[in-house]
This record gives sequence, C-alpha cells and structure tokens, in this order.
Amino acid sequence: MADSKELTKNDIACVEDIKSAHARVKTELAKVIVGQDKVIDELLICIFARGHVLLEGVPGLAKTLLISTLSRVLSIKFNRIQFTPDLMPSDITGTEVISEDKITKEREFRFLQGPIFSNIVLADEINRAPPKTQAALLEAMQEHKVSVGGKSYTLQEPFFVLATQNPVEQEGTYPLPEAQLDRFMFKAQVDYPSAEEEVKVMRNTTSGEKPKLNPVLTGEQIIAFQDIVRKVPIADHVIKYAYNIVRSTRPIGEKIPDFIKEYVSWGAGPRAGQYLLLGGKARAILMGQPYVSCDDIEAVAYAVLRHRILLNFTAESEGITTDEIIKRILTSISKTTK
Repeated sequence: MADSKELTKNDIACVEDIKSAHARVKTELAKVIVGQDKVIDELLICIFARGHVLLEGVPGLAKTLLISTLSRVLSIKFNRIQFTPDLMPSDITGTEVISEDKITKEREFRFLQGPIFSNIVLADEINRAPPKTQAALLEAMQEHKVSVGGKSYTLQEPFFVLATQNPVEQEGTYPLPEAQLDRFMFKAQVDYPSAEEEVKVMRNTTSGEKPKLNPVLTGEQIIAFQDIVRKVPIADHVIKYAYNIVRSTRPIGEKIPDFIKEYVSWGAGPRAGQYLLLGGKARAILMGQPYVSCDDIEAVAYAVLRHRILLNFTAESEGITTDEIIKRILTSISKTTK
C-alpha cells in the first residue's frame, strides 16, 4: 500500500457512521430537493475532503436552495453573498472602522467581520462580480484565513465555499480566472430534472407544506469525519491510475493521445491529482468502503477535471466539450488492477 497509515478499529466504525450520516443527509435533503442525487453526492464528497465546489447550471434549478438546505441539515453557520458588479472585496472579508471608547474618548481601529466568516459561504452568481472582488476569496479558500489591515484572521472550521454561476448568460459577467477556478475542488453540473422529477417539483413548490428538516451532523462531527477521510489507504496502482489521467490531459509530453494534442491547449495541474485522490477517498468512505478503488477515482474525474482542461479553437468549432475529452481519456487508460 502507498499510505503508511492504516485505519484503526475505531476508524472502521467511523466509516459506518459516515455511510449512515450520508444516507440520513440525503433523506433530509429529499424533503426539499427533488432529484439531483449526483450533485448532492459531489457536494458531500467535497465537504468531507475539505474542498470547495462550483455549481454551474441555468437559473431555476434550485442551486441556491440546495446549498442553503444543506447548511440547515448539517447544522453549521451559513452566509450567503450575492455577487454583483458593484460588490467590493471589503463586502466579503470585512473592514476596519474607527471606534471611540465612551469613557477615555480614545479612538482605535476595530475590525468588523464580513460574511466570509462562516462555515458554509454561498457565493451566489460568483461570475457577476469583477476579478478584484472574486480575488477576495482566494486567500480564504486556500489558507482558511483573511488578511485585513496588516492582520490575519483565522476562519472557523469547517469552512467551505460553495459558489454558483450561470453558464449561458454572458452580459454583465466576468469569467473566473484559471487560478480562481483551480481553487475549487469540483465543478458540478446541475442539469434539468427528469420529466417525473419536474412534475414533483411543480407539485411540491406550489403547495402550502413546509417540511421540517432535522439536523444530521455538527461542525465537530464533520471535522472528525474529515480526519478519517485523510487516513483512508490507497494502493500504488490506484495512485498511478490517477496520475495517468492527469498526465493525459496535457498536450505536451510522451505517449499523449492524439485527440489531446488536437483539441486541448492546456491540461490539468498537480492539484488535479491531489483532488482525484482526496475525492476518491471521500467517495469510498461515503459508500462505506475503507479503501479506494480505481472506480472511485473515475467517478470523481469529471468534476475534478472539467474546469482544469482548456480546449482550443478547433474543439470549440467542432462542438467538442470538456466532458467528452474526459470520457475519451478515461476510456484510453486501463485500470491495471481493481
């Protein structure tokens, strides 16, 4: 095995607890959210892997409702930031104000925390704010801290940024830079519901019923489960499989598929390999499996890679999508053992 750590008996028992919690969270979410099983699983994988998620989908697919409902089920602090063109970085991180002592009349600067100081931060329509404002999230997402006025403020754990964006509306939007996109562990695609699901949505949302949600996990439990995920062992051949996937996304190198050289300008960086392994670990645990298989890596590959592969003009002119490229990569790489 590649990992020197092994799961203890207590860890194995926790694996069953995580699997049970996963099922209960989905049961509670189903009271409000119809369908979207894959997106829910991807959100939970990222949460247990200490990652952030970018949800992309057209308006009206309950992206915001899904995240706010999830925060209630997880019983942790939640803040929503509506990104707009006039939003300033201080509107996210907080700002220093002059405060006067009522007795001594002395004045001093006092820091007022912004909405980033939360456990789950919903960056709603993140691509509607200019790059300067988007960049206010970079330090928080990577270092879990905020620097204002020469001082650093540590964010409370667990901490996640769950962002949404609309893929079709271009007017008044600012595409996220590659460095910003790379901070997101997953890019999840929120698709239209099936015919049966859409009828159920119409029925549920036009009635007077207000479902009662029961909290499933606390912040302390989430942190404990995150530690278990990190300890899940991975065999060398599974690491090699993830490595081969990432290397195959890059148009420069040896033994690169011809379709990559034809359609891809830039491939995924090393962080993609890290997230493939962490995503595989979290998925395995959520499924009640105390080890990672190649199937776990394959299951998270689309969400990890779709925002880390930059297609060229040839691909765009022929209507080739990033997901199609990922599918061809996964087909071209064999799983040596399972």
